[in-house]
Amino acid sequence: MSLSEQQAASLSAETVVVAAGRPPRTRDQPVNPPLVLSSTYFGTGPLGDGDRGYGRYSNPTWDPFEEALAQLEGAELPGLLYASGLAAVSSALSLVPAGGALVMPSHSYAGSLVMASELAEKGFLELRTVDIADTDAVREQLAPAGGKPASMLWLESPTNPMLGVADIRALTAAAHAAGAVVVTDNTFSTPLVQQPLALGSDVVLHSVTKYLSGHSDVVLGALVTSDAGLRAALLHHRTIHGGIAGPFEAWLALRGLRTLALRVERSQASAAILAERLSKHPRVGSIRFPGLPTDPGHERAKAQMKGFGSIVCIEIAPLPGPDTGANAGPDAGPDAGLSGAEAADRIIRALRLWLPATSLGGVESLIERRRRHTAEPLSVPDNLIRMSVGIENVEDLWADLEQALGALDG
Repeated sequence: MSLSEQQAASLSAETVVVAAGRPPRTRDQPVNPPLVLSSTYFGTGPLGDGDRGYGRYSNPTWDPFEEALAQLEGAELPGLLYASGLAAVSSALSLVPAGGALVMPSHSYAGSLVMASELAEKGFLELRTVDIADTDAVREQLAPAGGKPASMLWLESPTNPMLGVADIRALTAAAHAAGAVVVTDNTFSTPLVQQPLALGSDVVLHSVTKYLSGHSDVVLGALVTSDAGLRAALLHHRTIHGGIAGPFEAWLALRGLRTLALRVERSQASAAILAERLSKHPRVGSIRFPGLPTDPGHERAKAQMKGFGSIVCIEIAPLPGPDTGANAGPDAGPDAGLSGAEAADRIIRALRLWLPATSLGGVESLIERRRRHTAEPLSVPDNLIRMSVGIENVEDLWADLEQALGALDG
């Protein structure tokens, strides 16, 4: 490919997203990698290093994306592309030995929690969930007094959807002291905002579906590591379990990656503006956004991130009605008001520009009440709204939010 590891290290990430993963500079050849649709490749005799052999082992269309992502994350080895974020989660969890202990955030991507919980129920591993922002509590779970040390620490920072911020450097050091492998889900931050490998993590995970591809049109996942042994184990799992990416999806993801820096810059700036305004709105009971000085994770985020991301979460205060108050009896009527969850649903239904849909990280702004999903942990407030800020004009986004919040008074 055209950009070496040394060249990438000397360039800004904003340049690497555009320059990495391009074909050699050969006269009359395309500047973009071609889409290769083939299930098998010519070859005779035993397969050796570098041989593609068969479509489940490798595809030329995966290579440019895997190279570019590795360079963005500062990895020394190519990344690994998967059919989905959960396929990547499955591969990463395969690194936990049979009966090993896994420490995972109590608030994190629901799919990761469900998969880990099911593995624990079947006896494949021991699951220990913890508030990942509580460094001392995590240390205790990694090496409990009188108990076996953990085999893996699973980090997600900021967490989904509570936006808790982990002290990645301190926790990876504690995990390594306990003999644990550290996997960090970097989906929310992207490598432009946070680089977990530089903070001590062993493996970085991405739902490529989100910010990296950025257009809500593919489902992919990826893992990145600089450890040759870990990469070999992950590659083996991908090959044997078949969680491979489609070449067309890989091609689309690389095309989407080219605008990552512009999209992240725009969405982060808009998220900061919206969070500040929402923090002062009377209908917002509380707000979570690491960019606000009042957020409990603010100082930690400043220390290890190059921004604060573009996810904002708010809790909607209950809406009292004329039947509420000291005189309201147990048989309060239909005007007794709205619970926080009902008020949140009414706001979302009143939106005209924001799209009520699951997922995040696309060019469009998405919004949803997370507890509408049965898999979401019950500790997530049922009135919590997660907003993924896109690249639309911020004043248009605010006007839509303002009118929807105002609809509660109508």
